[in-house]
Amino acid sequence: MLFNNYRPIDLTLTIDERYPTTWPPHVPFVRRTWNYFEEQINGPEAWASCGPYFTEVLIMDEHIATHFDAPSHFLPEHAPGKEGAISGDLVPIDQFLGTAACIDVTGINGSKPGESPWIQPDQIETFELRRGRMLSHDDAVLFRTDWDQKYYHPFPRGNGYAHDVAVLKSAPGWPAPSVETIKLLLRRGVRCVGTDAPSMGAAHDGIPAHVEGLSNGQVFIEGLANLHEVPLDEATFQFMPVKIARSSGGPGRAVLWVKHE
Repeated sequence: MLFNNYRPIDLTLTIDERYPTTWPPHVPFVRRTWNYFEEQINGPEAWASCGPYFTEVLIMDEHIATHFDAPSHFLPEHAPGKEGAISGDLVPIDQFLGTAACIDVTGINGSKPGESPWIQPDQIETFELRRGRMLSHDDAVLFRTDWDQKYYHPFPRGNGYAHDVAVLKSAPGWPAPSVETIKLLLRRGVRCVGTDAPSMGAAHDGIPAHVEGLSNGQVFIEGLANLHEVPLDEATFQFMPVKIARSSGGPGRAVLWVKHE
């Protein structure tokens, strides 16, 4: 469907308990039928009916599948400055909207189990030269690693998404921006940074990049999907998170709006 000559591309992971939706060892995604069209008893499950409709109860981590990190995720409320008081519901909605600047880092491959290779500032500068202009506050920077294409699959294959890297440390991690790269994006005025990897932070040390960006007004969107469909020329990125009071972030729907020729 077209909207004012733009077509949407879905950049969101599907939440499914059969998939690696949650950072290990956080609470896995759980759902239970609360109401069904008619009462049923199937083995240990009993479905009540309050009427002819179907609904479920969901238990999920705030940082599940495609989600964002608010400053409060890594900055306590009493931390120096005001950023720690910025919970998910207080992040301005326009901060999740910008011109998609998708930086292809699929050529960066790790070799050390449990460690991420770094996305360095020169990758940003090379992208800017190719694009023909520097990044700015109008851009939403998206790091394309294709991690979702390789590893977001049903279990047990899905263990490669995060568990094998972060828990077992038996496989190399996803490409992650160094602190120097985050600082460069901050100097450019970029306030929204996304990745199709499970985390913006490195598998072996995720704290420094998170603290650097979130303490200086950025938000991170993690667990994106299908970034191989983002064109080099201008398209608009939009993320619409669930608005949860006093949250550290939350899941949502990520969409790319591409001009239809």
